[in-house]
Amino acid sequence: MAGSTDSPPRTILVADDEPNIRRVLEALFTKEGHTVLTAENGKRAVDLASTTSIDLLISDLIMPDMTGVEVLRSVKQLQPHCAAIILTAYGTIKTAVEAMRLGAFNYIAKPFDMDEVRVMARQALENRTLREENTFLKQELRSAYKFDNIVGTSSRMQEVYKIVERAAESRATVLIRGESGTGKELIARALHYNSPRAGKPFVAVSCAALPESLLESELFGHEKNAFTGAAAAKPGRFELANQGTLFLDEVAEIPAPLQVKLLRVLQEREFERIGGTKTIKVDVRLVAATNKNLEKAVQDREFRDDLYYRLQVIQIFVPPLRDHTEDIPSLVDHFVEKFSRENGRKIKKASEETMALLMRYRFPGNVRELENLIERCVVLADKTATVITPDLLPAYVREAGEENPVK
Repeated sequence: MAGSTDSPPRTILVADDEPNIRRVLEALFTKEGHTVLTAENGKRAVDLASTTSIDLLISDLIMPDMTGVEVLRSVKQLQPHCAAIILTAYGTIKTAVEAMRLGAFNYIAKPFDMDEVRVMARQALENRTLREENTFLKQELRSAYKFDNIVGTSSRMQEVYKIVERAAESRATVLIRGESGTGKELIARALHYNSPRAGKPFVAVSCAALPESLLESELFGHEKNAFTGAAAAKPGRFELANQGTLFLDEVAEIPAPLQVKLLRVLQEREFERIGGTKTIKVDVRLVAATNKNLEKAVQDREFRDDLYYRLQVIQIFVPPLRDHTEDIPSLVDHFVEKFSRENGRKIKKASEETMALLMRYRFPGNVRELENLIERCVVLADKTATVITPDLLPAYVREAGEENPVK
């Protein structure tokens, strides 16, 4: 609560037709450091909410002119993020539960204990803060992955963005192809955060990072005692991504038995957990990525052809950095700003000589290698430095840059 070191002052509106209740709660929360507004009836509470930002509404359920449910509904229309607690006498708890369905955090039965009110108010305000932060983070993510904010103005990358923008509007399965480090997950996230599913989960899985036994559990979940060590039931990534997007990186590494199960989910939108008999239905948009030649894998019977055709409804090819070197300067500027900010440094740019060396280097590790390289330079630079100079580059980059003139 406010007054303590872990909670800021808030504005609390107390609506109750009993003067004593209003006085007691006003004294309690004022002592806690909050601003407290009081209303003797529902109309007055709604009037106050129409002119003042309210963090928490505490309303009696039964008042002469309006019920607490009606007050809650009106205040929520004015201030959707306002937290609410309903005060109720014995015998009206069923109605109080109805109020919770309208958005009340909880209810307290009269006569109430002051500590109970204090704790519940703190919980309601903390819950409101978490919801605000969650909304803010979702907005930040949407902004970060807007096409205008993705670095890369070359014609090759603009072609990619056009396909991504069109694909984002659909629920079709997408296969992203490109060398390691080209930014395939960035494209997957852009697909998600520019789609109608943007407010739902984006869940990523690296299919090469887990052995077959763990990958199956990771994707489809398991029931309690399904195998040794399964002490509790666990939902899989498909369940966690329900109504959102599941990104399967390195999809070519999925073992043959799991390919069958994955194909069924894509076709039927349903599966069973390991050790379970209950069929679970999901609404998931699948985006997969690979740096392998899937056509050859199909020919060699390492990858199912029916799964391959299911995955590549829309294919997006992300070019290697050596094929769009004109994007290197803007990428360098982006990474310099990012790592200077994160490390508290004053570096603003790379010198012209440094940039020339970077433009000549082939970057076999693509954008990821460039990102790691700039982070290294920023971290190793003198704390007073404002420019990345050639001496901060690894010798192999300098030597390659000197050997390969810019075309």
